[in-house]
Amino acid sequence: MPKPTTRTYSRYAREAATLLGLMIHNARVERGQTIAEVAERAGVTRGLVGRIEKGDMGCSIGLVFEVAAIVGVRLFDAEPETLTRHLALARDRLALLPKAVRHGAKAVKDDF
Repeated sequence: MPKPTTRTYSRYAREAATLLGLMIHNARVERGQTIAEVAERAGVTRGLVGRIEKGDMGCSIGLVFEVAAIVGVRLFDAEPETLTRHLALARDRLALLPKAVRHGAKAVKDDF
C-alpha cells in the first residue's frame, strides 16, 4: 500500500494561515463567543474551529471564510458594497482573458 504523501506549503502560505487563524481567534474572544457557539453557527465541530484558529492548512477555504465572517473578520478590508464591486470588476477582467493557458506546440523536426 503506498504511503500518503505529505503536502508541503510555502512559508508565506503557512504564516498567512496562522495569521488568519489568530485574527479569527482574537475576534471570537473579543466578541465573547465560545468555540462551541461558533462551531454551532458554522455547522461544524469544535475541533474544526480550533484547527482553523491554529492555522491548520488542511481546513477548507470556504469553511475558514465562513468562520471568519461569523466572528466579524473582514478578509479584504472592504465594505460589502466595495467587495461586490471588486468582484464584478474581477469577473469583467476575467471575461477578457483566454479560457485556458496553453504553451505553444514544440516545433516538429521533420528534416530527414
